Amino acid sequence: MTNLSQNAKVSIIIPLYNESKCVGTLLEHLLVYEDTCEIIFVDAGSTDDTAMKVESWIAQKTKFSSSIRCLYAPEKGRANQMNYGAKYAKGDILWFLHADSIPPADAPEQIMDIIDKGHSAGCFHVRFDSNHPLMLYNSFMSNLRVSIRKIAFGDQGIFVRKTLFEDLGGYAPIPLMEDYKLSLDIRNSGFSLPLLKGTISTSDRRYLVGGRLRTMIWMLTLQRRYIRGEDIYTLAEEYAQGPPGRRA
Repeated sequence: MTNLSQNAKVSIIIPLYNESKCVGTLLEHLLVYEDTCEIIFVDAGSTDDTAMKVESWIAQKTKFSSSIRCLYAPEKGRANQMNYGAKYAKGDILWFLHADSIPPADAPEQIMDIIDKGHSAGCFHVRFDSNHPLMLYNSFMSNLRVSIRKIAFGDQGIFVRKTLFEDLGGYAPIPLMEDYKLSLDIRNSGFSLPLLKGTISTSDRRYLVGGRLRTMIWMLTLQRRYIRGEDIYTLAEEYAQGPPGRRA
């Protein structure tokens, strides 16, 4: 029987919104995937030069112009952007990646290997780009959560068969916790969410403004309130304001 990896293609979907400071690093890293993956950026009306940087980078890659695109989502919100990218993706596997994350160079091979073994979804280990003890602890707990509860967040690079993604209705059109909800949908549909050996390095920037410990506790509180069924739009408004007592 022919392995799926001989015919399937991975579509990398990257939501963008005012990511000018970090997207350049990701663009250079994506060079290793140009021959093997479709790359789709989905901007949501960035007010900085994010889209211009991406478009300029794509224009220089004429050899791969058919497999690299920048789309413009009609609605803001990471869930809406990723669903929009998935709609136009040609690959059999959808891999959702954050703009401030750097995945392992052999990530597509790791993805296809686990898919060939019969899985329909998965994610990677995560490590924050900081050696601060709290960030090391946070990385450990994030990976442990996937191992035990099969719940992943976006900075762990969730990937899923496109057919399964469509059967699940894609990302729920909610302003927060969309990755948490997708993980639940995958798990509740009877599918596993294996944790691959590779590690994604991601920025700890969102923990710095409010202080690492304060932000970690605040994020955990929001997650628990979501699980209890509190209104997601109220939680999203609080998330946008940042943790209580945040630094100026």
